[in-house]
Amino acid sequence: MERPAWAPEGVDMTLASPARMYDALLGGSHNFEIDRRSAEMGKALVPDLPRVALSNRAFLRRAVRFLMDQGVTQFLDIGSGIPTAGNVHEVAQEIDPNSRVLYAEIDPVAVAHARAILQGNTGAAAIEADLRKPADLLAAARETGIIDFERPVGVLLFAVLHLLSDDDHPGAAVAALRAAVPAGSYVAISHLTTATRPEDAAKLGANAADQSKVGIHFRSLEAIAGFFEGWDLVEPGVVELPLWRPESDDQHETPGRSLGLAGVGRKP
Repeated sequence: MERPAWAPEGVDMTLASPARMYDALLGGSHNFEIDRRSAEMGKALVPDLPRVALSNRAFLRRAVRFLMDQGVTQFLDIGSGIPTAGNVHEVAQEIDPNSRVLYAEIDPVAVAHARAILQGNTGAAAIEADLRKPADLLAAARETGIIDFERPVGVLLFAVLHLLSDDDHPGAAVAALRAAVPAGSYVAISHLTTATRPEDAAKLGANAADQSKVGIHFRSLEAIAGFFEGWDLVEPGVVELPLWRPESDDQHETPGRSLGLAGVGRKP
């Protein structure tokens, strides 16, 4: 199997990656055959799966613009995936060119591609880090100097917490992030759910575990809302992706059918 020029040495091209599978669903080009096969298997089970990915990206854009409206100008995007059009730094720096964005991602392909895109952008950077080790992630984030942890931070957890099992203690990871940022900071979370289409969620979860060997953990509304403990939820609370402060130009899913939930909280 020929290694593409953009793929770092040492990356196992026979194992699927959530970041690269997501890139494949969005129609991106930085993925391997195994990632495309895994994405296609998911689409065979749930044909509207690409719409869920697009809906998540639309929520990202709306959430970043909302946080900018609240005066937040620096963002820690964890589990950021493969950079695509409309990424956090593009949205934020279009509004305020002095905005600062740090991407943290476990997939070295995503980190390498992000660093290539961000060359010359002094207000943005990417690090390889693991959300399951929040202390190490935060230490690496501080070392970059991109984020000033004395000022409010927008902590972005888009489609990443469902990659952690309960044994990985995702709630504790969110709590550690909350403890690291000052009052007035925000968290934005999107997460796959069993709330609306439990049968489809079960099929996708089983397929991910059995075929692609990627653990995806669909959670209930109550479990996802629990990640906001210690944060003040902003309106409209934890809702389906297309229902979080919708805009007319980015409705990729029909409300009542979304496989994802989303919410934003403020640290008091």
